[in-house]
Amino acid sequence: MSLKDELIELVVRSVADCEDRELFRRPLVGFSAADDPLYMQLKEIVGPEHLSPQEILPGTKTVLSFFIPFSRGVVLSNRKQQSVSTLWAESYLKANALIGEISEKLISYLEGKGIAAASVRATHNFNEKTLKSSWSHRSAAFIAGLGKFGVNRMLITQVGSAGRYGTVFISHQIPADTRPEKEYCIYYKKSSCLVCVNSCPVNALKCDSFDRFKCYDRVLENSQQFTALGHCDVCGKCAAAGPCAIIDNEEKRR
Repeated sequence: MSLKDELIELVVRSVADCEDRELFRRPLVGFSAADDPLYMQLKEIVGPEHLSPQEILPGTKTVLSFFIPFSRGVVLSNRKQQSVSTLWAESYLKANALIGEISEKLISYLEGKGIAAASVRATHNFNEKTLKSSWSHRSAAFIAGLGKFGVNRMLITQVGSAGRYGTVFISHQIPADTRPEKEYCIYYKKSSCLVCVNSCPVNALKCDSFDRFKCYDRVLENSQQFTALGHCDVCGKCAAAGPCAIIDNEEKRR
């Protein structure tokens, strides 16, 4: 088994064996070259504060991205009620914790083979004044071929957009994956749908724009519902809405 396959198996097994596995579906794993020109373009798209892989781990040659999709039950729970569902909030926190655990497992496994590795935490790695991140997990996952961005500003993968992402930086060359040409966003394919836009409770999401400050104010407001869970600034209405939230085998055949 190649190192690439070993790392994929580690991620898949970690989700399958985790205590809260009923909250998640089978994860996706993708690989990109650390010198892919798109990483330098992120300094223009996001801003100069966005780090390159080598600025996080000197000598990085490969970037591993993984996506942990939420279960159908988690997604439907957040669709059914006007406020954020407790199950969605709990799943968000547990997914972030699981991403941290998996990242540490990957790093330990690689270091056991004499390969340096590092990670970035799953969330709250942004400037609170600009609300821009020093590392975009979704952008890295796009570069690794896990999906394409939709009008909801989420990365829509072959299994949907509802879930959480992690990144591990590896100082070893692993073959990069190709990026898909297929569009998963119905609006981009047919100029129809916009369920995600219409589901935003504060109208922060538009077809051609996104007000991150209005969105952030909303998730901070929502966090007051979940003080018993800890710091849980969530919403997910755009991610859980519409056909792109979960794409199953039948939908992929259409």
